[in-house]
Amino acid sequence: MNKLRYFVESQAFGVCTRLGEKMNISASSIRLYFIYTSCLTLGSPVVLYLIMAFWMEMRKHLRRHNHPTVWEL
Repeated sequence: MNKLRYFVESQAFGVCTRLGEKMNISASSIRLYFIYTSCLTLGSPVVLYLIMAFWMEMRKHLRRHNHPTVWEL
């Protein structure tokens, strides 16, 4: 079961995991709150989730661009 969870977290954006690490809260409780608020507000937190996922990917891209690896030179 843990292998499946780590596979899904690595393939997904990892927004809830990152927020959990930053705020020192378990990622599963953040996911539950996200699901509950999405159901109550008819999916509006999905937009916030996608913006945060885009921001995280953009930071990775900029970091790679500023510090290229040996293979990218």
